[in-house]
Amino acid sequence: MARRQASGTPAIDALVRAGVRYTLHDYEHDPAQRAFGDETVAALGVAPERVFKTLVAEVSGSAGTRLVVGLVPVSGQLNLKALAAAVGAKRAVMAEPAKAERSSGFVVGGISPLGQKTGLPTVADESVTGFDTVFVSAGRRGQQIELSPHDLLRLTGASLAPIGR
Repeated sequence: MARRQASGTPAIDALVRAGVRYTLHDYEHDPAQRAFGDETVAALGVAPERVFKTLVAEVSGSAGTRLVVGLVPVSGQLNLKALAAAVGAKRAVMAEPAKAERSSGFVVGGISPLGQKTGLPTVADESVTGFDTVFVSAGRRGQQIELSPHDLLRLTGASLAPIGR
């Protein structure tokens, strides 16, 4: 994979600072499209199991309420109960879009697990380790980063758990 210069997104900048090898994939985003992951898969022609969506959830338990990130393949859904268990919480719900955008610094459909404004605990579905490279948002709609799962896990500090279904 080629190493590229910073594109101006905090996600790309984080990769450049860390010296991580990645490939940037651009495609034309349709503003009417709301199925962002499906659009990515169709535009790039890659298996949906390799494209990971970044989902912000709100978990609650004895330690109070907090935001966490779940990374799951576009081909599946986030199991909120499994995510809560993975971070030691009692329950999880999807965060309100405005809350996810404020916390991450990215817009919905372009939220990247990398370079977030507020670093959140991150859990990746264990299927991420089954590929040489995976795709995540580069921090804007119509732009994906392809990188090794090892680098993704290291830079996000993500733990692995079966959170996809």
